[in-house]
Order: sequence, then C-alpha cells, then structure tokens
Amino acid sequence: MPDIRIAVVDDHEIVRDGIKILLEDEPGMEIAYEAKNGKEAVQQCNKNAPDLIIMDITMPEMDGIKATKEIKDSYPDVKILALTMLSEDQHIRKMIKAGASGYILKSSGKEELLNAIEKIMNGQHYFSDDATKAILQELVSPDVKSLRDSEEVNITDREKEVLKLIVDEYTNQEIADELFVSVRTVDAHRRNLLQKTGAKNTAGLVKYAIKNNMFEG
Repeated sequence: MPDIRIAVVDDHEIVRDGIKILLEDEPGMEIAYEAKNGKEAVQQCNKNAPDLIIMDITMPEMDGIKATKEIKDSYPDVKILALTMLSEDQHIRKMIKAGASGYILKSSGKEELLNAIEKIMNGQHYFSDDATKAILQELVSPDVKSLRDSEEVNITDREKEVLKLIVDEYTNQEIADELFVSVRTVDAHRRNLLQKTGAKNTAGLVKYAIKNNMFEG
C-alpha cells in the first residue's frame, strides 16, 4: 500500500513538530509538507496535493476554515482533519461545512490521531468525543442563554474588531499591537463589551459572539 502523504498545518511550530514526531516513524505514512497558516497550506497543496491535511483552525493570514474550503474546492479528494482547542468550538460546524472529515483536540494522544487518520482515509468521519461533548455543553450552557441578543446591543466597529481578536485568543497586548492602540484602550473596549453584552468574562464574550454568529466565514 502506498504511503499516506500527510501535511501538517498549524501556526505553532511546537505543535507541528509534535505531530511530525508522532507520525514520521509510522509505517505507511510520510510527511508531505508543513505550513504555518492557511495561505501557505493552499500554496503548498497547489504544488503537490497530499492525501490528508491535519489543519489548525485559528491561524494568521488565512484561517483553517477558509483554507479547507479553498483546498476542497480545487482538490475534493484531499482529506482534512481539523485540529482544535476547546476555545475553538464555535468554528467546528463551519469547518465541517467547509469540507473537513473530522476533528480532534490538540490534547489528543497518538492512538486517537492514528485512529482518526485511518477512519478518514477509509472514507469515514471522525469526531473527538471530548470535543463533541464540549460543543454540546456550549449549546446548553445557561450562560449562553442569559447573554443579550445582538439586536439589543450597539457594538461599535472598533469593539467588533476587539471582540474578533478576543475570539481568536489574542492577549490584550497582542490586540493593542494589532490595532495600534494602547493596552489601556483595549482594556476600556473589553470593559464596554462586557457591560453591553452581559458577559461576565472573556469566555462569556466568546459565547456571545458564537450565539450571535458575529464572525461568519
């Protein structure tokens, strides 16, 4: 049986290295390429499409959702396995809709990773139990139900920018650097967002964005 050619796409080098170490010595598998964002993943795929891509979701330049859609549009036979953290649950349904065949958590072990690859390459889907439970918990959480609807809240364009970066796990300092403002200004925007949305903390802000589908696509 020919080797399964696998690409590893993640903006954290330590994650890419960890996955490569897990897979490099596995019989029947080889690393096709690695990329640090969705844009690089698409470019590399255009040069030499792999059999399967392990795709992070939240990345700079182009996220995993858009990269998955572009790759699947051009190369429908390439399989995509989404790699996620619990804080990225809001993106899972979008990722599957874009064409991913499954998802696993970054905390998964080697056995689960290999099991996911095997099932996906056999034409099946694979969804991590822990990630599925987390998504269901998000959907039934009373905190989500208590948040205000977007129609009730007047969020400014700048506050939306800040909220998007919060959802993407940026720190206050990183948000300040991205928007060319001071950390104090970011703190003020965060306080305003908490007050307007009814959220109690950062997790609540993320849930608000999920509930109101603020950052589709």
